[in-house]
Amino acid sequence: MYYKMIKNDIRKSKLITITITAFILIAAMLTALAASLTLNLFGAIDNMLLSSKSLHYMQMHTGDVDMEQLHSFADANDSVEDYQVLEFLNIEGADIVIGEDTLAGSIQDNGLCVQSEKFDFLLNLNGDVIHPTDGEIYVPIYYRQEGNAMLGDTVTIHGISFTIAGFLRDSVMNAALVSSKRFLVNQADFERVRVFGQLENLIEFRLNADVSFPAFEAAYQGAGLPANGPPPITYTQVKMINGITDGIMISVLMLIGALVILMAFLCIRFTLLAKIEEDYKEIGVLKAVGMRISQIKKLYLMKYGAISGAACMLGFLVSLPLQAPFMKNIRLYMGESGNPLPGLFCGLLGAALIGGSVMLYVNSVLRRFRKISAMQAIRFGAPQEKSKSSRNFQLNNNRLFSRNIFLGIKDIVSRKKLYVTMLMVLVVSSFLMAVPQNISSTISAENFITYMGMGICDVNIGVMRTQVEDVLGKAAEVADMLAKDENVEKYALFTGMMLDRKADNGTKEKLRVTFGDYSAFPITYSRGRAPQAETELALSVLNAKDLNKTLGDEIILIVNGTEKHLTVCGIYSDVTNGGRTAQATFAAEHEEILSVGIAVTFRDRQSVKAAISQYREQFLFAKVTGIKESIGQMLGSMRDAIRIASVVAAIVTVLLTLLVTVLFFKMLVAKDRYPIAILKSMGFTSADIRCQYLTRSITVLALGLIIGTILANTLGELVGVAIISSFGATTFHFMVNPWFVYLGSPLLLTGCVVTATMFGISGIQALKISQHMKEA
Repeated sequence: MYYKMIKNDIRKSKLITITITAFILIAAMLTALAASLTLNLFGAIDNMLLSSKSLHYMQMHTGDVDMEQLHSFADANDSVEDYQVLEFLNIEGADIVIGEDTLAGSIQDNGLCVQSEKFDFLLNLNGDVIHPTDGEIYVPIYYRQEGNAMLGDTVTIHGISFTIAGFLRDSVMNAALVSSKRFLVNQADFERVRVFGQLENLIEFRLNADVSFPAFEAAYQGAGLPANGPPPITYTQVKMINGITDGIMISVLMLIGALVILMAFLCIRFTLLAKIEEDYKEIGVLKAVGMRISQIKKLYLMKYGAISGAACMLGFLVSLPLQAPFMKNIRLYMGESGNPLPGLFCGLLGAALIGGSVMLYVNSVLRRFRKISAMQAIRFGAPQEKSKSSRNFQLNNNRLFSRNIFLGIKDIVSRKKLYVTMLMVLVVSSFLMAVPQNISSTISAENFITYMGMGICDVNIGVMRTQVEDVLGKAAEVADMLAKDENVEKYALFTGMMLDRKADNGTKEKLRVTFGDYSAFPITYSRGRAPQAETELALSVLNAKDLNKTLGDEIILIVNGTEKHLTVCGIYSDVTNGGRTAQATFAAEHEEILSVGIAVTFRDRQSVKAAISQYREQFLFAKVTGIKESIGQMLGSMRDAIRIASVVAAIVTVLLTLLVTVLFFKMLVAKDRYPIAILKSMGFTSADIRCQYLTRSITVLALGLIIGTILANTLGELVGVAIISSFGATTFHFMVNPWFVYLGSPLLLTGCVVTATMFGISGIQALKISQHMKEA
C-alpha cells in the first residue's frame, strides 16, 4: 500500500521530488567526498611515513659534528631508538641545469644527498626505497609538478651530467612550503660533486613511542649538541606539513559543502511546507476520520525515507568518480592510502549521516500536524494565520510607498516567521558567494606577505652560511653594489643568528634571531609592534606559544657572553625557518651568522625582471628571487585552487538561489490562495498582486544581502583565518574586492531572485475567485 501511495505521490509532484532528490544527492555527495578524502589523505601520509621510516626529530647543522658527543647523548637518553647524521650538499640553484633551464629562479634550497642506511628513506613513486646507479639522479616530485623536470632529462651540476631516472618522495621535504629539496644520487657521484657545494649535516633521531618532542628538544639543547641551522623539525610537524595543501582544499570543500547542506535543509523545509499546504484539506479529513498523527506522519516519512535513501546512495556513488581528481595530488606526493575499504566505508557513513539527518529534520517539521484543526482544514483548505502587525502600520497612514509596495512590506511585517527561512537562504547565498572570493582576493593581495613575516619589496637577496663561508663579507659586497645602483630606491639588511636563550629553569636553549631595521620593510603584527629599542624583542606566533610568552614578558638571551634582558614588544606570523623566529635591533657582533637577507625596492618597477637577471649573474654566491616569484612558488597552486573554488561556489549559489526562491514563492502562492482571491475580489489586478510579491522578495533580498555581507566580512574572516592559519598566517584581515562583493555579487543575486520570483508567482493569473473564496 505504502509503495503505491509513494509512487502516486511522486508521479503527482515530479518537480518537488526531483528538487528534493537533487539537494539531498548534492549534500550526500559532498559529505561522502570530504569524509573519504580526509581518511585517504591521512592514510596516505601514514603509509608514506611508515614506508620511509620517517624521522621523529631532525636538526639541520652547518659545521662539524662531534660524533662521540652525539653517541654519548643517544646512549644516555632512553628516548632514543636510533640516530644518524646525513650529509646534505647545498648547491646553488643557478648551478643546477635541468635540460636547458637552471633553478636560479627557485626559492628552494637545493642539495644532493645519498640514500640513508637506517631510516628517513627516499622513495620512488611506487613507494620503494631508491638505490641510484652511476650517472642517475632522482629529482623531488615538486619539480615535476612545477614543470621543471621530466623523466629522462639531463641534469648538469658544474659540468657533471646525470640522467633523471625517476622522481622521489621525501617524507620531510615533500611540500612546496618546505624551503629545502633533496636530489638523490649514489655515493660515488656524491663524492664527484662534493667540492662544488657547501656541506650541511642532518642530525636525525628515531624516538621511542609516547616520547614528548618538546622534552626531547630541551634535552638535546641542554646537552649542547650542534644546532647551527633552522629550528628543529619533529614528526608532528612532518605530518602536518605533508597534509597542508590537500588539507586546505578539503577544508574549503567542507566549507562549501556545509553551506550547501544548510541550504539543502532549508529547501527541504520549503518543499515539505508546500506539500503540507497542498495536502492541508486531506490531512484534515484523515484527522477527522480518526487516523492518528503518527500514522499520517508515516505517510510522509515513508516517501521522504525512500527519496532520501535513494538520493544518499546515488550521492555516494557519484562521489566515487569525483574522488579521482582530488586524489591525484595525494597519490602523486604520498602514494596510496593502503586498504581502500576504510575510505569507502567512511564516505558511505557520511552519506548515511545526511540521510539520517534528513529524516530527523523531516520528522521535526511534521510536528506541526498537531496544530492542524480538522474542522479548519476541511472548511478553508489552508491554514488561517493571525496577523501581528502594528496598528500604526496601516494603509491609510502610508505616505511614502505606493499601495502595492506598502502591502508587500506589510505582509513581511505581519508574517515575520514565514519569511525568516527565505531570509536565511539569502544570507547563506550571500555568505557563500563572498567568503571564497574574499579568501582568494586576500591571498592574491600584494600586502598579504606582511601577514607571513615578510615585508613588501621587489627583490630579496639571500646570502646563506650553507653557500658561503664569509657571509658578512659577501653581504657587504652586495650592499656596496646596491648603494651605487641609482635604480635602487631603498634596501635593508636582516642578519640571522642563532643565540642562546636562558630558560626559566636556568638551562640554555637556542633561539633564531634576525637583526635589522624593521621600519624599512614593515610587516603586520598580530599583537604589539616591531622592536625599536635595544631592549625589545618580537616573537613569531609559534615561538610565543612554545615559550609561553606574551607582550610585556621578559626573555633573557646570551649575547657576546653576557646576559641581555629583553621585553617582548610584538608577536607576528612567520612562514620562514619553520615559523620559529624572533626580531631584534641591538648589535650582536661576535655571534655566528647563519644568513643575511637583503630586501630591495626599485624606483623603476618596470625594470625589476631585468635587475633580477643582472643580480643573478653578478652575485653567483647569493640567492636572488623576486618577491612575486617567491610568493607564486609558495602559494601559486593554492591561489589557483581557491580561485576555482570561488567560481564553483558562485555557480552553486546562483543555481541554489534560483531553485530555492522558485520553490518558496510557489509555496507562498499555494498558501495564500484565499488572500489572493480576496484581493482579486476587491479589484486588485494580477499585476498588482505580482508587484506585492516582488516587493516582498526584494525586501527580504536586501536584508539578506546586508546581513550576509556583514557576516562574510566578520564570521567569514574567522573561517578564512582557520583555513589559512595552517601554513603560518595566523592573523590577517580580508582584502575585499569591492567590485565583486558590493556590486557584482548583489546584482547577480538580485537578478536570480527577481527572475525566480516572477517564475514562482506565475500561477497567480490562473487563480479563480470562485474556487478559493470560502464563507468565513
